[in-house]
Amino acid sequence: MKEEILANISEAVIEGSVKQVASLVNEALTHSVPAGRILNEGLIAGMNEVGALFKDGEMFVPEVLVAAKAMQGGIDLIRNLLVKEGVDTKGKIMTVTVEGDLHDIGVKLVGMMLEGAGFDVINIGVDMPAAKIIEKVKECRPDILGMSAMLTTTMTRMKDVIDALKEEGLLDSIKVMVGGAPVSPMYAEKIGAIYSENASAAVAVAKQLLNVA
Repeated sequence: MKEEILANISEAVIEGSVKQVASLVNEALTHSVPAGRILNEGLIAGMNEVGALFKDGEMFVPEVLVAAKAMQGGIDLIRNLLVKEGVDTKGKIMTVTVEGDLHDIGVKLVGMMLEGAGFDVINIGVDMPAAKIIEKVKECRPDILGMSAMLTTTMTRMKDVIDALKEEGLLDSIKVMVGGAPVSPMYAEKIGAIYSENASAAVAVAKQLLNVA
């Protein structure tokens, strides 16, 4: 019975049914399914499948966003229980769109996919200057900083942030992942960051950087 409910939660996430996910999560709780199992075997399992379908071109950004919203609704219902159960995340990732750039769809999609894979994700917004990003890094101490830029004119701000991290002595304790339309693997390597091609790739890159499954 419990396995069937978890499988149904996973399927509801894939279908992007917010109401169905909420109903099934509550049903799982009434059957005493631990929040950790609901998260990993239901919500994250569903989002992992969404990621695979997106990577294979069988799902597109609007569908992924809907699925992510459904998953997020389920997580919100069990968040307090996860804390009580002491369920660990795979790592903490801070995401941001750099100074001068107001695009946020891509970085939000990346964040949703990372959260769906079991990471704790903190998005600090768009048009964020290097000094503010450094301040937030000091405050939140993420394992990975993920930066996005959608314009060639704002892409150079990524280097400013990395230079600031170096100056503050923070670069040894954090991994930097970059992505966005104008960003290339060559540019990422040039500034001392790791390139992520898209939202699905971001999950694989993050797992590799933190050596988690």
